[in-house]
Amino acid sequence: MEDQSVVDVGDVRLAYRTWGDPFGSPVVLLHGLGGSAASWEAAASLLGEEWRVYALDLRGHGESDWPDEYSFELMRDDVLGFLDECELDRVGLVGHSMGGVVAHLLAQEHADRVERLVLVETPPPFPSELKPAAEPEGPVDYDWAVVAPIRAQVSDPDPEWAAGLGEIVAPTLMIAGGPESTMPQGRLQDMASLIPDCRLITIAGGHRVHEVHPDQVAQQITEFFTS
Repeated sequence: MEDQSVVDVGDVRLAYRTWGDPFGSPVVLLHGLGGSAASWEAAASLLGEEWRVYALDLRGHGESDWPDEYSFELMRDDVLGFLDECELDRVGLVGHSMGGVVAHLLAQEHADRVERLVLVETPPPFPSELKPAAEPEGPVDYDWAVVAPIRAQVSDPDPEWAAGLGEIVAPTLMIAGGPESTMPQGRLQDMASLIPDCRLITIAGGHRVHEVHPDQVAQQITEFFTS
Protein backbone atom coordinates (compact mmCIF):
# COMPACT_ATOMS: atom_id res chain seq x y z
CA MET A 1 0.00 0.00 0.00
CA GLU A 2 1.34 3.42 -0.98
CA ASP A 3 0.77 6.46 1.23
CA GLN A 4 1.37 10.13 0.46
CA SER A 5 2.51 12.66 3.06
CA VAL A 6 4.25 16.03 3.46
CA VAL A 7 6.84 17.32 5.89
CA ASP A 8 8.19 20.83 6.48
CA VAL A 9 11.96 21.15 6.23
CA GLY A 10 12.92 24.73 7.04
CA ASP A 11 10.95 26.93 4.66
CA VAL A 12 10.31 24.14 2.15
CA ARG A 13 7.48 21.64 2.27
CA LEU A 14 8.50 18.27 0.84
CA ALA A 15 6.01 15.71 -0.40
CA TYR A 16 6.85 12.02 -0.23
CA ARG A 17 5.36 8.60 -0.73
CA THR A 18 5.89 5.50 1.37
CA TRP A 19 5.61 1.78 0.87
CA GLY A 20 6.13 -1.26 3.04
CA ASP A 21 6.24 -2.12 6.73
CA PRO A 22 6.40 1.06 8.88
CA PHE A 23 8.86 -0.77 11.14
CA GLY A 24 11.07 -2.01 8.30
CA SER A 25 14.58 -0.76 7.67
CA PRO A 26 14.36 2.59 5.83
CA VAL A 27 15.28 3.09 2.18
CA VAL A 28 15.05 6.57 0.66
CA LEU A 29 14.65 7.08 -3.11
CA LEU A 30 15.54 10.30 -4.95
CA HIS A 31 14.41 11.06 -8.52
CA GLY A 32 16.06 12.79 -11.47
CA LEU A 33 15.65 16.26 -12.96
CA GLY A 34 12.10 16.87 -14.11
CA GLY A 35 10.89 13.71 -12.35
CA SER A 36 9.15 13.01 -9.07
CA ALA A 37 8.59 10.24 -6.56
CA ALA A 38 6.21 8.73 -9.13
CA SER A 39 9.17 7.72 -11.30
CA TRP A 40 10.12 5.21 -8.61
CA GLU A 41 6.62 3.79 -8.14
CA ALA A 42 7.12 0.40 -9.81
CA ALA A 43 10.51 -0.26 -8.21
CA ALA A 44 9.38 1.14 -4.84
CA SER A 45 6.40 -1.19 -4.63
CA LEU A 46 8.78 -4.13 -5.11
CA LEU A 47 11.31 -2.79 -2.61
CA GLY A 48 8.42 -2.29 -0.18
CA GLU A 49 8.18 -6.07 0.15
CA GLU A 50 11.48 -5.98 2.09
CA TRP A 51 11.93 -2.42 3.33
CA ARG A 52 10.22 0.73 4.54
CA VAL A 53 10.52 2.84 1.39
CA TYR A 54 10.35 6.65 1.18
CA ALA A 55 10.35 8.37 -2.23
CA LEU A 56 10.68 12.16 -2.13
CA ASP A 57 9.64 14.92 -4.47
CA LEU A 58 12.74 17.12 -4.35
CA ARG A 59 12.28 20.90 -4.20
CA GLY A 60 10.87 22.29 -7.42
CA HIS A 61 9.34 18.95 -8.39
CA GLY A 62 5.98 17.24 -8.08
CA GLU A 63 3.95 18.11 -5.00
CA SER A 64 6.85 19.67 -3.09
CA ASP A 65 7.32 23.45 -2.89
CA TRP A 66 8.77 25.30 -5.86
CA PRO A 67 10.82 27.94 -3.98
CA ASP A 68 12.67 29.43 -7.00
CA GLU A 69 16.07 28.73 -5.41
CA TYR A 70 17.84 25.63 -6.62
CA SER A 71 21.16 23.85 -6.26
CA PHE A 72 22.39 20.38 -5.46
CA GLU A 73 23.59 21.59 -2.08
CA LEU A 74 20.14 22.93 -1.17
CA MET A 75 18.58 19.61 -2.19
CA ARG A 76 21.17 17.72 -0.14
CA ASP A 77 20.30 19.82 2.89
CA ASP A 78 16.59 19.25 2.24
CA VAL A 79 17.11 15.49 2.31
CA LEU A 80 19.12 15.73 5.52
CA GLY A 81 16.29 17.76 7.05
CA PHE A 82 13.81 15.17 5.82
CA LEU A 83 15.75 12.41 7.59
CA ASP A 84 15.75 14.48 10.78
CA GLU A 85 12.03 15.31 10.62
CA CYS A 86 11.11 11.67 9.98
CA GLU A 87 13.55 10.50 12.69
CA LEU A 88 15.48 8.32 10.26
CA ASP A 89 18.93 7.80 11.73
CA ARG A 90 20.66 5.69 9.06
CA VAL A 91 19.15 4.80 5.70
CA GLY A 92 19.78 3.00 2.48
CA LEU A 93 19.97 5.89 0.02
CA VAL A 94 19.18 5.47 -3.68
CA GLY A 95 19.36 8.24 -6.26
CA HIS A 96 18.67 8.40 -10.00
CA SER A 97 20.52 10.96 -12.14
CA MET A 98 20.13 14.33 -10.35
CA GLY A 99 18.99 12.45 -7.26
CA GLY A 100 22.18 10.40 -7.38
CA VAL A 101 24.27 13.57 -7.14
CA VAL A 102 22.19 14.68 -4.16
CA ALA A 103 22.70 11.23 -2.63
CA HIS A 104 26.47 11.09 -2.99
CA LEU A 105 26.84 14.65 -1.69
CA LEU A 106 24.88 13.62 1.40
CA ALA A 107 26.99 10.48 1.81
CA GLN A 108 30.16 12.61 1.57
CA GLU A 109 29.07 15.22 4.10
CA HIS A 110 27.06 13.06 6.51
CA ALA A 111 28.56 9.60 6.42
CA ASP A 112 26.84 8.64 9.66
CA ARG A 113 23.40 8.89 8.02
CA VAL A 114 23.96 6.61 5.01
CA GLU A 115 24.15 2.85 5.58
CA ARG A 116 24.46 1.93 1.91
CA LEU A 117 24.41 4.01 -1.25
CA VAL A 118 23.02 3.23 -4.71
CA LEU A 119 23.65 5.58 -7.65
CA VAL A 120 21.55 4.90 -10.74
CA GLU A 121 22.72 6.57 -13.97
CA THR A 122 24.24 9.42 -11.96
CA PRO A 123 26.17 12.20 -13.75
CA PRO A 124 29.87 11.81 -12.99
CA PRO A 125 31.36 14.89 -11.28
CA PHE A 126 33.59 15.88 -14.17
CA PRO A 127 33.22 18.92 -16.48
CA SER A 128 31.12 18.18 -19.56
CA GLU A 129 29.21 19.91 -22.33
CA LEU A 130 25.44 19.49 -22.30
CA LYS A 131 23.12 20.16 -25.20
CA PRO A 132 20.74 23.09 -24.56
CA ALA A 133 17.53 22.05 -22.84
CA ALA A 134 14.36 22.67 -24.84
CA GLU A 135 11.59 24.27 -22.82
CA PRO A 136 8.48 22.05 -22.84
CA GLU A 137 5.47 23.33 -24.76
CA GLY A 138 2.80 22.14 -22.33
CA PRO A 139 2.45 22.11 -18.54
CA VAL A 140 4.94 19.99 -16.60
CA ASP A 141 5.10 18.62 -13.08
CA TYR A 142 8.18 20.62 -12.12
CA ASP A 143 9.42 24.20 -11.98
CA TRP A 144 11.17 25.05 -15.27
CA ALA A 145 13.40 27.40 -13.25
CA VAL A 146 15.10 24.39 -11.68
CA VAL A 147 16.56 23.20 -14.98
CA ALA A 148 19.20 25.87 -15.72
CA PRO A 149 21.00 25.96 -12.34
CA ILE A 150 21.04 22.17 -11.98
CA ARG A 151 22.33 21.60 -15.52
CA ALA A 152 24.95 24.32 -14.97
CA GLN A 153 26.27 22.44 -11.93
CA VAL A 154 26.28 19.14 -13.83
CA SER A 155 28.23 20.75 -16.67
CA ASP A 156 30.73 22.50 -14.40
CA PRO A 157 30.69 20.69 -11.05
CA ASP A 158 32.45 21.87 -7.93
CA PRO A 159 35.88 20.11 -7.87
CA GLU A 160 35.12 19.15 -4.27
CA TRP A 161 32.44 16.76 -5.54
CA ALA A 162 34.99 14.49 -7.22
CA ALA A 163 37.47 14.89 -4.38
CA GLY A 164 34.76 14.00 -1.87
CA LEU A 165 33.98 10.67 -3.52
CA GLY A 166 37.00 9.26 -1.73
CA GLU A 167 35.41 10.21 1.59
CA ILE A 168 32.33 8.04 1.07
CA VAL A 169 32.47 5.22 3.60
CA ALA A 170 29.14 3.59 2.75
CA PRO A 171 29.34 0.51 0.53
CA THR A 172 28.20 1.77 -2.86
CA LEU A 173 26.51 0.23 -5.88
CA MET A 174 26.46 2.10 -9.17
CA ILE A 175 23.96 1.04 -11.83
CA ALA A 176 24.63 2.07 -15.43
CA GLY A 177 22.02 1.95 -18.18
CA GLY A 178 24.28 0.64 -20.92
CA PRO A 179 24.72 1.78 -24.54
CA GLU A 180 21.16 3.11 -24.84
CA SER A 181 21.92 5.71 -22.18
CA THR A 182 22.85 9.32 -22.91
CA MET A 183 25.16 9.21 -19.89
CA PRO A 184 28.90 8.75 -20.67
CA GLN A 185 29.28 5.14 -19.57
CA GLY A 186 33.08 5.22 -19.52
CA ARG A 187 33.06 8.16 -17.15
CA LEU A 188 30.80 6.23 -14.80
CA GLN A 189 33.63 3.70 -14.44
CA ASP A 190 36.01 6.57 -13.69
CA MET A 191 33.61 7.80 -11.02
CA ALA A 192 33.23 4.34 -9.50
CA SER A 193 37.02 4.00 -9.22
CA LEU A 194 37.11 7.07 -6.92
CA ILE A 195 34.67 5.60 -4.36
CA PRO A 196 36.53 3.33 -1.92
CA ASP A 197 33.97 0.50 -1.69
CA CYS A 198 32.07 0.61 -4.97
CA ARG A 199 30.78 -1.89 -7.50
CA LEU A 200 29.51 -0.86 -10.94
CA ILE A 201 26.99 -2.99 -12.81
CA THR A 202 25.12 -2.45 -16.07
CA ILE A 203 21.44 -3.15 -16.67
CA ALA A 204 20.72 -2.37 -20.31
CA GLY A 205 17.73 -0.06 -20.31
CA GLY A 206 19.00 3.44 -20.97
CA HIS A 207 19.01 6.43 -18.68
CA ARG A 208 15.65 5.59 -17.06
CA VAL A 209 16.60 2.00 -16.39
CA HIS A 210 14.74 2.00 -13.04
CA GLU A 211 11.50 2.65 -14.94
CA VAL A 212 12.24 0.36 -17.90
CA HIS A 213 13.37 -2.58 -15.73
CA PRO A 214 12.05 -1.85 -12.21
CA ASP A 215 12.13 -5.53 -11.32
CA GLN A 216 15.81 -5.93 -12.17
CA VAL A 217 16.79 -2.68 -10.44
CA ALA A 218 14.79 -3.56 -7.31
CA GLN A 219 16.35 -7.03 -7.25
CA GLN A 220 19.89 -5.64 -7.51
CA ILE A 221 19.20 -3.08 -4.77
CA THR A 222 17.72 -5.73 -2.47
CA GLU A 223 20.63 -8.12 -3.04
CA PHE A 224 23.10 -5.31 -2.40
CA PHE A 225 21.37 -4.18 0.80
CA THR A 226 21.28 -7.75 2.13
CA SER A 227 24.79 -8.80 1.10
